[in-house]
Amino acid sequence: MPTSLIPAPRGVVTGTGEVRLTEHSRLDAGAGTEGVGRWLGGVLRAATGLPWHEGTAASGAWDGIRLAPAPGLGPEEYRLVSDGAGVLVEGGDAAGVFRGAQTLRQLLGPDAYRRAPVRRDRTWTVPYVTIEDAPRFRWRGLMLDVARHFMPKDGVLRYLDLMAAHKLNVLHLHLTDDQGWRIEIRRHPRLTEVGSWRARTKIGHRASPLWDDRPHGGHYTQDDIREIVAYAAERHISVVPEIDVPGHSQAAIAAYPELGNSDVVDTTALNVWDTWGINPNVLAPTEDTLRFYEGVLEEVLELFPADAGPFSPFVHIGGDECVKDQWRASATARKQIESLGLADEDALQSWFIAHFDGWLAERGRRLIGWDEILEGGLAPGAAVSSWRGYAGGVAAARAGHDVVMCPEQQVYLDHRQDAGPGEPVPIGYVRTLEDVYRFEPVPAELTPGERARVLGTQANVWTEVMEDQGRVDYQVFPRLAALCEVAWSVLPAPAERDFAGFERRMTAHYRRLDALGVAYRPPTGPHPWQRRPGVLGRPIEGAPPAV
Repeated sequence: MPTSLIPAPRGVVTGTGEVRLTEHSRLDAGAGTEGVGRWLGGVLRAATGLPWHEGTAASGAWDGIRLAPAPGLGPEEYRLVSDGAGVLVEGGDAAGVFRGAQTLRQLLGPDAYRRAPVRRDRTWTVPYVTIEDAPRFRWRGLMLDVARHFMPKDGVLRYLDLMAAHKLNVLHLHLTDDQGWRIEIRRHPRLTEVGSWRARTKIGHRASPLWDDRPHGGHYTQDDIREIVAYAAERHISVVPEIDVPGHSQAAIAAYPELGNSDVVDTTALNVWDTWGINPNVLAPTEDTLRFYEGVLEEVLELFPADAGPFSPFVHIGGDECVKDQWRASATARKQIESLGLADEDALQSWFIAHFDGWLAERGRRLIGWDEILEGGLAPGAAVSSWRGYAGGVAAARAGHDVVMCPEQQVYLDHRQDAGPGEPVPIGYVRTLEDVYRFEPVPAELTPGERARVLGTQANVWTEVMEDQGRVDYQVFPRLAALCEVAWSVLPAPAERDFAGFERRMTAHYRRLDALGVAYRPPTGPHPWQRRPGVLGRPIEGAPPAV
C-alpha cells in the first residue's frame, strides 16, 4: 500500500506489521491540530462507522491516531509513523499535519474515501511504515473557470475536497468573463441581476453550428463566497479570486453599459455573450471605470480576507487578451492617452493595470495577472501567471517578480487527452497523462536566484466546452493527479521520470477516484456516455488554442 501513494512522498520505510483500528480506537489531536482532528474524525467516522472518540494517547501500545505539531519540520512538511505505538502524524504546522492526514487516508484504502461504510464487518488497518515528506513548490493550484459554465456552490466545495486529497493548496477561482459574472456585488446589483446569465450557449467550439437555447446562469451570494473561503481554509487551501479587467468584460458592460466604449459601439445593445473566443467589447479606460472596479474590489477584499491562507493576499485581475480596436477608434480613449502622456493603446492598458497594482498594494494585497500584464512594468509585489508558454515566466522572474507556471501547451486541462476521434469536443493540443507527468515548471534557462521566483504551478480548467460536473471531471482527471505529483514531489528531469511506475500507482488511485465519485477519463478511453458525437471541436495538433 505505501508504494501506491500519489503524490509520491520523499521517503518511505516499510515495516512488518500493522495497526488495527477498532471501535475502541481514539483520535488525539494535539495543540494546534484541533482543526485537522475535526476534519479527520469526520471523514473517518463517515467511512468506517467507528466512533473515533477523542482521547489522549497512552504510553506503550495504542491502536489510535495521534496528531501533533513538530517544530523542527518546515511549512507543510510532515512525518507519519505507524508502528506498535499506534499511528502518529506530525507536521511543521497545521497544514503539514493535514497533508499527512491525507496520506493516512490513502493508506487506509479506497473505502476510506466513501461517505458511509460499505462493509460493516471489515477490519481497518494501517501498515507499519515511516513516511517523511514535504512539498517541492509552495503554490500548487487549480484554476477553475466558473464564468463560462457556472458550477454551483456544492460543486466548488466538492472540488476543494478533491484538491485536498491531492495535496493542492490554491484554488484560483475565475469569477467573471464575457459569458457571465458569478459573484454578488451589493453596490452594483445588476452585475448578477443581468450579468450572471445568458439567453443561450454555443455548443462546442465557436465554429460549431449548434446552440443550446436554454438560458444559462447562476452566481454565488456573498455568504456563498464566505462559505467557500472558510471551507477551503479548513483544508489549508487559499482561494484566489479573479475579476477580469480590462478585457473579457462583456457581462459587466451588459449590466452597466457606461463601462464600455459607448462612443464607438452602442453598449446598451450588448448582452451577456453566448459564444466563445476573444471579445472586442472591452472596458472604457476612464476614471469612472476605475472607480466602479475599486468598489467591486472593496467588496471582494472583504469576502476574501488576506489571512485565510498563505496565498490569500493575492487578487487576480486577468489582464489578458484585451483587444485594442475600440480604444483606437474611441475619442475618449485618445483623450485619455494624451492627458496621461502615454505612447499608445498598449501603454493605456499598462496604466489601467498599474492603477490596480498600486491600489491593491496600498491595502496590503498583491496583484497577480496573466503574463500580458508584464507589458509596461509592474510594482515589485505583483506576480505573474505565465500561460503563453514559458516566456512570460522567464521575463517575470528576471524582472524580480514571483511566477506561477501554467503554460497552455502543458497544463490547460480543457485540451483533449488523446488524438482519437472519440474524445468529447476535442480542442487545442493533445496533452496525455504522460505529457502532464513530464511537465517541468521551472524554465531551464533561469539562474538559481531566478528559479526561486517560481512560486509553483497550477493546472487551468477553462469550461467553454464543459457544461456540467461530469465533463469537468472527465477533463481534469486523471491528469490532475499527474500535476499534483509534479507540484509536490521531487522528480527527476522530465525524460527520466518513471511514468510506468506512476501508471502502476494510478491503478490504485483510480479506485480512490471511484470511491469519490469522480467521472474521470478511463485509461482505455472514454465510456460511450462520455463521448459527444457530432459536437465540433478543433482536432488539429499543434494549432493555437481553439477556445
